[in-house]
Amino acid sequence: MTFWEHLDELRRRLWYVLLATLAAAVACFCFKEQLFAVVLAPKPADMTLINVELTQQFLIHMRVALWGGLIVVSPYILYQLFAFVAPGLYAVERRAAIRAVAAGYLLFLAGVALNYFIIFPFTVRFLGGYQVSADVQNTITLRSYISVLGVMSLVMGVVFELPVLCWLLAKIGVLKASFMRRYRRHAVVVILILGAVITPTGDPFTLALVSVPIYLLWEASILIVKHTER
Repeated sequence: MTFWEHLDELRRRLWYVLLATLAAAVACFCFKEQLFAVVLAPKPADMTLINVELTQQFLIHMRVALWGGLIVVSPYILYQLFAFVAPGLYAVERRAAIRAVAAGYLLFLAGVALNYFIIFPFTVRFLGGYQVSADVQNTITLRSYISVLGVMSLVMGVVFELPVLCWLLAKIGVLKASFMRRYRRHAVVVILILGAVITPTGDPFTLALVSVPIYLLWEASILIVKHTER
């Protein structure tokens, strides 16, 4: 295929992705009650969210529906992107790419699930009840709740990509297992700091919920890098 034929092929697949995403987003938009039942599930039962802007609830509904559509069609998006690049790969490279993409996708979902089911509920309960003074009452807006949930889910999903990132660095010869073992204690400090940033609750239990899985990913990454070096 010529350059322009490749460009046409990419444009065609991007149109497929766009149409599928819009269709899924419209479906999510139509099922408003079910969509926000999922989004608001981590909220404490005694917490009441408010809205202070005329158009904000509608705009948030559209934004959440779009993100929901992206999540629903994400396997299809990955398939279309892989189908575009696969013809240019050797058989060995194609198998490695499939394993890397599948592992990265599952790890990202695992990070999002950990945040949704465990980390975010603790965080929203702590921050929602935190007061600098009895004279200052917390009134949480829907926009703030959605933003924090989205950012924390994205951060945890990206953090869980650590094994895939280490595998790629090992493949190109940048990262060695001996280096990771040598700086294990430094990694623990960085992980604890990262955990404290992700969940600024001051609760050791919540900090452990974030830090322990990331540390286990670091140890798993060492094994992956060591296996890649063989």
